[in-house]
Amino acid sequence: MSSLRKKRGPGGAAYGLPLVSRVPRSSATVLIIVAMILTAAALVYPVAKSAGAYRSAPVSDDQDVVQTPSGPLTALDRDFVKRVRLAGLWEIPAGRMAVAKGTSPEVKVAGQHLIDGHTDLDRAVLTAAQTLNQNVPTEPSAQQQGWLRQLEAAQGPEFDELFANLLRSAHGQVFAVLAQVRAGTQNATVRDLANTANGTVLDHMNVLEDTRLVKFDKLSPPPSGSAAPSASRPPAPAGSTR
Repeated sequence: MSSLRKKRGPGGAAYGLPLVSRVPRSSATVLIIVAMILTAAALVYPVAKSAGAYRSAPVSDDQDVVQTPSGPLTALDRDFVKRVRLAGLWEIPAGRMAVAKGTSPEVKVAGQHLIDGHTDLDRAVLTAAQTLNQNVPTEPSAQQQGWLRQLEAAQGPEFDELFANLLRSAHGQVFAVLAQVRAGTQNATVRDLANTANGTVLDHMNVLEDTRLVKFDKLSPPPSGSAAPSASRPPAPAGSTR
């Protein structure tokens, strides 16, 4: 069958026109609407996906990291804040005992340095904890309370030696953690606290060593590795076992 339909032109000449199949108008309208919807969806999807990415809070690979206004706060950062708070809670009473019971001027001086230094540092750590929305201890740990009882029971030269070695061992442990935190923290509040604590702890180590009673061979070794010792378990007194 010919695809051309014969028609007569002027003068009776015949010419051919292509035979076009007719599509119902309603179907054509539906196809146009579907095409427009698909095009709009293709344009909107990337925008919606991008908007969702902005709304979602970033999730760290480290589940121990907490996001704060002053930067990420790691488990080590939080442990350090607790340690600084715990240090003041028992070292201030220990310093008062040294001032009252010490038998040498050097021990009394060391005791006063502990009182002054940790009073200032305690204010700093409480401010930092509030900024970080972190809870901190309100009393010494059970072990620290036991150390205070040992100091209360000791008298004379025995007290002086116990005080110097117990406090020097504790400061050595905190100093090691402090250096690790200061080197690695990305939190500005923790970094400022570490800077303040650094001067205080170093001063206390020096005045305790000035008593000439510290037995360096019996001090608790500093922590090793990336994990800090638990803040609830400070070092044991020099020459003792846990």
